[in-house]
Amino acid sequence: MVRRLREERGASAVEFALIAPLLVLLVIGIIEFGHAFQVHGQLSAAAREGVRAMALQNDPAAARAAVRQATSTLDPAVTDAQISITPAACPLTGGSTTVRLTIDYDMPFLTGFLGAGLDLSGTGVMRCNG
Repeated sequence: MVRRLREERGASAVEFALIAPLLVLLVIGIIEFGHAFQVHGQLSAAAREGVRAMALQNDPAAARAAVRQATSTLDPAVTDAQISITPAACPLTGGSTTVRLTIDYDMPFLTGFLGAGLDLSGTGVMRCNG
């Protein structure tokens, strides 16, 4: 019995060395997915805020400012080039036209272990003039 224990000495360390990289990769994947999920939710909320400002005020600058305010915690920050508004202005009279605001954001990964980053977007649609 003592001889058998000596032969298996260190087996658990070898098994742990084989499994540890997979566990670390799994934890990093969970962290990165959680971060991407949080950023996507923030982009969607910011798009709704921006499209609301555009639909009520008919001012693309105010809509972009609302988006930048709602995404102020993102690093890197959202720029005006990443925000697209269609149509550029709501018609003052006429039917029920809708305005669409889309934010395209290149989210860098926290660790850089899984690659450079991920392309995320948030979209908001609202009827013009309330």
